[in-house]
Amino acid sequence: MSGDQIPDDWPRRAYSTRIRAMPHHWHVQVSGQGPDLLLLHGAGASAHSWRGLAPLLTGYRVIAPDLPGHGFTRTAERARLNLDAMADDLTLLCQGQGWKPAAIIGHSAGGVLALRMAELLPRPPLALAGINAALGPFEGFAGWLFPKLARLMAVSPFMPHLLSGLASNRKKVESVLASTGSKLAPADVDLYRRLLAMPQHLDGTLNMMANWQLDPILARLPQTAVPVLLLTSSGDLAVPPAVSRNAATRLPRVECAELPGYGHLVHEEAPEAVATLLLPWLSRHIASGSSRVVAR
Repeated sequence: MSGDQIPDDWPRRAYSTRIRAMPHHWHVQVSGQGPDLLLLHGAGASAHSWRGLAPLLTGYRVIAPDLPGHGFTRTAERARLNLDAMADDLTLLCQGQGWKPAAIIGHSAGGVLALRMAELLPRPPLALAGINAALGPFEGFAGWLFPKLARLMAVSPFMPHLLSGLASNRKKVESVLASTGSKLAPADVDLYRRLLAMPQHLDGTLNMMANWQLDPILARLPQTAVPVLLLTSSGDLAVPPAVSRNAATRLPRVECAELPGYGHLVHEEAPEAVATLLLPWLSRHIASGSSRVVAR
């Protein structure tokens, strides 16, 4: 699969568009009408991870970019694949396109980017939602793998090309996904296999993780003015629910909900269950623009 051409059979291909906003050549999927919802996927994924949830978010214009260096978003500045720079570039993309996110929904690392964007946007969102938000170190297999790969990246620029060859082994890809606690259908596993076969995607993912610095934004959690919903899943082996529960003690306006029986990729495993929790919460905060404190 080419890193530049979006395959005709890629999920929600009809909503894909290309946008040049330096230093990136973005791939974004935009669908629906209403207040803007910005969806930010996690490390190693792409906008495809919202394929089940996005159609359920009716009444909104859903904007789902591939993060810089991920999926089909190409970058000319690998040095900008860090939390602050990516949030800066996403903010500039929104401003350039006239998008005004009423809410930002982020999965895993995307949840951290959502928090940072809320600090940067001239008009802050009315609500933020984190789905298994990576508000702490990755655990399990991901916690072991990411630091090692990041170190290898610093030693060998050929590492993404070497690793992309492993994607031809379906069982290895299945094993990586299963290590997050999620059980995906064979067709969904194949989408990740296709992504991981792209050296540019692996390069973007590894550079992002090599430059991932959480401490500054975690230190500012008590100053977060936007109401936050933290959705977790009990079987998440990459970012266990305790990570969100700990972060919730430091957020002034927070609500938590847990979905039993699912893993890190709960929004792909059970999009209907996630939408059932998200939609009333979004409606309440977006409709009212409420500034009241959400009781824990």
